[in-house]
Amino acid sequence: MNPWERYVVPHLISCACATRPIMKQREKVVPEAEGVVLELGCGAGTNFAMYDAGKVDHLYALEPAPGMVVKAKRTASELGIGKSIDFLETGAENIPLTNNSVDTAVITFVLCTIPDWKSALAETKRVLKPGGKIVFTEHGLAPDEGVAKWQRRVEPVWKALAGGCHLTRDTGAMLREAGFALEGAETMYLPNTPKIAGYVSWGAARIA
Repeated sequence: MNPWERYVVPHLISCACATRPIMKQREKVVPEAEGVVLELGCGAGTNFAMYDAGKVDHLYALEPAPGMVVKAKRTASELGIGKSIDFLETGAENIPLTNNSVDTAVITFVLCTIPDWKSALAETKRVLKPGGKIVFTEHGLAPDEGVAKWQRRVEPVWKALAGGCHLTRDTGAMLREAGFALEGAETMYLPNTPKIAGYVSWGAARIA
């Protein structure tokens, strides 16, 4: 890991993923988590304060970046919930949980970055209980060709600067390919956000 990725990227991602429009997106889905919850890519713990304590029995917070884990543990401590979270310091491609052990998987602005998203979603499917669900909000490929063209042009540089974040992944298509059926999915361009990074989708998904 080079110095940029180790020292700069965690701070950039923390700031970018906590802008007001993105926080509003998170607020739409995180409170829907219930039971035993697995959050993929918890980052700096941005979602922690949004969980409904009356609905969540336990939270597993998965995060592979050491710098982010430090930030997330600090956030949990500040919220007074550090002892109620198990941190899984690894990637989503190999989730260290047993089959059928999770009620809700929370995926917020992380599928854009996971190197092997197919393995990550396969692992998520494996650990979900029958009837379990994913709640998600992600940015990705825009439906407007003019915007999509610029996403494709900018993506190589964007990925290098933003910790591997892709602009052109299609969240709905990815979930369907992984064997999930979308429930109540919605899309929009975020206000006050460049369109190349501001086309978002959100909703829930269950094993088809």
